Amino acid sequence: MTCKAWGKTHLETGEIHPLAHHSMDVAAVFSRLIQLPVIRTRLEELAGDPLTEVQISRLASLVFLHDIGKLHPGFQAKGWTPDLWSGAKRGHLKEGWAFLQTARRREDHPFHKTICQIMDWGGQETISNLISAIISHHGTPVDPPDTPNLRDWDRPSLQHYDWRTEAHEMDTALQRWFRNAFGSGENTLPEKPRFHHEIAGLVALADWIGSDERFFPFKNPFTFDYDVTAHHAAAEALKRIGMDTHELSARSAPSFSELTGHVTPNAAQRVVGDASIDAKLLILEAETGSGKTEAALWRFTQLFAAGRVSGLYFAVPTRSAAKQLHRRVTDALRRAFGKAAPEAVLAIPGMLRAGEFAGQRLPDWKVRWDDTDSAPHRWAAEHATRFLAATVAVGTVDQAMLAGLQVKHAHLRGSALSRSLLVIDEVHASDTYMTEILKQLLEGHLAAGGYAMLMSATLGSRARARLAGTCAPDFESASTISYPAVWVGDEDEPRSTDENGRSKVVHLEALATMEPTEVAKQAISAARRFGRVLVIRNTVDSATATWRAVREMGAEALLLQAAGGPALHHGRFAVEDRALLDRAVETALAPTPERDQHGCIVIGTQTLEQSLDIDADLLITDLCPMDVLLQRIGRLHRHTLPRPNDFRTAQGVVLLPDGGLDRLTAPNFFNGLGAWSDNDGFAGIYRDLAGLELTRRRIEQQAVWRIPEMNRELVEGATHPARIASLIQEKGEAWERYDRKEGGARAAERMCASLYVLKRRDPFNDLCFPGSDERVMTRLGEEGVILPLDPPIEGPFGQPITRIALPAHWSAGISKAERPTLAQDGTRVVLTVAEREFTYSREGLKKSA
Repeated sequence: MTCKAWGKTHLETGEIHPLAHHSMDVAAVFSRLIQLPVIRTRLEELAGDPLTEVQISRLASLVFLHDIGKLHPGFQAKGWTPDLWSGAKRGHLKEGWAFLQTARRREDHPFHKTICQIMDWGGQETISNLISAIISHHGTPVDPPDTPNLRDWDRPSLQHYDWRTEAHEMDTALQRWFRNAFGSGENTLPEKPRFHHEIAGLVALADWIGSDERFFPFKNPFTFDYDVTAHHAAAEALKRIGMDTHELSARSAPSFSELTGHVTPNAAQRVVGDASIDAKLLILEAETGSGKTEAALWRFTQLFAAGRVSGLYFAVPTRSAAKQLHRRVTDALRRAFGKAAPEAVLAIPGMLRAGEFAGQRLPDWKVRWDDTDSAPHRWAAEHATRFLAATVAVGTVDQAMLAGLQVKHAHLRGSALSRSLLVIDEVHASDTYMTEILKQLLEGHLAAGGYAMLMSATLGSRARARLAGTCAPDFESASTISYPAVWVGDEDEPRSTDENGRSKVVHLEALATMEPTEVAKQAISAARRFGRVLVIRNTVDSATATWRAVREMGAEALLLQAAGGPALHHGRFAVEDRALLDRAVETALAPTPERDQHGCIVIGTQTLEQSLDIDADLLITDLCPMDVLLQRIGRLHRHTLPRPNDFRTAQGVVLLPDGGLDRLTAPNFFNGLGAWSDNDGFAGIYRDLAGLELTRRRIEQQAVWRIPEMNRELVEGATHPARIASLIQEKGEAWERYDRKEGGARAAERMCASLYVLKRRDPFNDLCFPGSDERVMTRLGEEGVILPLDPPIEGPFGQPITRIALPAHWSAGISKAERPTLAQDGTRVVLTVAEREFTYSREGLKKSA
């Protein structure tokens, strides 16, 4: 019996796809990918020169070698019966490196002549980095072995498999199928590191596509004419999954009306629509609800029709926001493209949604969709790693950030993203760690010739300058910049809009208490006067305490109702219940003229301050940074609606710590404000006391705000470095000491981010990803253990729940592999894990005392 080298196999049936065939599948996909106009443009931008056909052939021939390590007998043995192999099973990545290194050193190696030819395609460092990028196609860098040799390959007792014969066949196929690569000429391969990193991602993407049997069914035995089959299948695959968008992008761009359903664009939208398609970066600053989403979609369709991008990734802060936006984008695509519209992928792990259709996971990595058993055109939606390869995807900003961090498949994500317009909505400056990662991601995206658009209602000049790579203006200049504004490309000044759109006057009242009972009294009084009251507390504990206080005062009927009972809104709910609560909040505070004539109270945390389409008559909020406060105010009188008599003007109550902020400099932490200092460092939620104090003073000094006309001066007045420094100097030693600690914490967070950022400017061979015991996070300190509930259990809202996420500070010592024991206690669920007990009820998840 003679065993042939396989690239793919079915262990149950013994059916194989020869290694040379699979290698050609992936090389053909790669070759087609890099000849797609947008991807080729990105590669040429990174290379610094146009790519020749010889260079393309040489790159594809190197990709043909991506799985060469599978020739190793220890790998092939995975497809043999146990009696044919008694040694250890092997992988194929380091083995591939060893194969090529040994081939170069030994003249008797079947690939010696070929590898010597390949080494003439550029300097040794260039070829080594490219081979490393290609060998690392499983998503993490693979280091070459120190002392490769053939003793591990050659086994005299192995009679049924001859790797040298198989290698000779692979070599012959390589030389035949890539004749252009091995011809004469001075077409050396590009030496720039960013180019090599882009190649790494494209090879990983090609391997995913080339391994899908829907596009590349097994074909055995090996034949030398298989290359024709592979190229045809690759072309079809790229069309079917939506990577080849030629037919769709050949259409003219839809008008603003066709895309949005609105007759004419507003001023900010018009400025975006008039921006040159050569401008790589746009920053749109405009009030919440002013049509920034429509402006971004218009920008995308213009770039798409011009062939400048072949995809869109629309990133928002939260899952709730992504779900809501996904519906809007799906509708807009249908209006713009009709039946040919691409299905927008909902880029949330576990959701399995494309356009209007939902999927269900089946065994063997298959997915059944609502309308069909198999849908190749939804390939990108079927795995989180592939989300960014969709023609259009809507998801959280975390998915984009994964393209810029040292995590598995970052290169695939980054290369897929480079062809798309990257839109990041609700950008603001409160998170140092995330801002640093986004800065590096944006820099790499633009360096590849990619397009991006940032949008915010509250972006301070310091954060804007950091993200755009420009110098921050002084306070006087920053405060007088027009608003709304559109920053286009590298222009020094924004393009002002000629109208402000809808304006609202907000009357603010400062209340020097954060006590739940006092907050409850304020909310009940307003609700009994038919007001729809939104209460946003800085912590889950204070939100829960306020909710309880309303109930204890006999006003339970005024609270948000969900599944037949009172409810509140924060992040410690099961995913299924969070979706139910989102819907309940949007119903209670729906921005519709047909509101019932009764008041209600919606209590929650930061989960209510953005993304949900809600409109409150009265806002009661804890003190928070100015940019966050303006986000919260954006939920107040968001639309022109009939209001109860007492709430015809927009009113906000801002809750302040009794006695001021001085005591928090110790440091102390109170209701989300300030920080605590321990062995883990300097931590908190809203740590910038100087910014908080400037916000507090503005509220007390000026009770009437005109929004959005005052947005610029409000944000700069509380965030600009000059204002921060002046306040700290005024406040004295305790504040100066606190600021030094807080500044050190910010510097540490920037350093932490820089350690984990994927530095594409560095040689590929210098990469060293964190080990499996070190988790790289997209949001600092927010990663907790997710407890699966298997089988699902009925939750407090009467529906099955399948998993609950623990906050990070409750997760210490709990393994991801642990399974909780579950018990039902009336309407509560009791979870026990690692000798700790948690309860889950209508109040959310709580840790038992």
